[in-house]
Amino acid sequence: MSAPIQVLPGAIAELFAQVSVSGVITLADRYGLMAAVFDESLSDEERHAVNRILRAACRGQLKFVNEISAEFNA
Repeated sequence: MSAPIQVLPGAIAELFAQVSVSGVITLADRYGLMAAVFDESLSDEERHAVNRILRAACRGQLKFVNEISAEFNA
């Protein structure tokens, strides 16, 4: 039996902010989203943020890159 997947506290808010500002989803972001989908302990607010990111990705509003982190000037 495997251990349940849990996202670090504040990780979803940070991911949402970073993706919203940069418009880029990195490899690390994709792994974070995958973990969030399987995390049964997410709050409604966190689940809503994940859903917004996924909808933006489906609509083509985000650029996918195969880098671990995105460098951008804010």
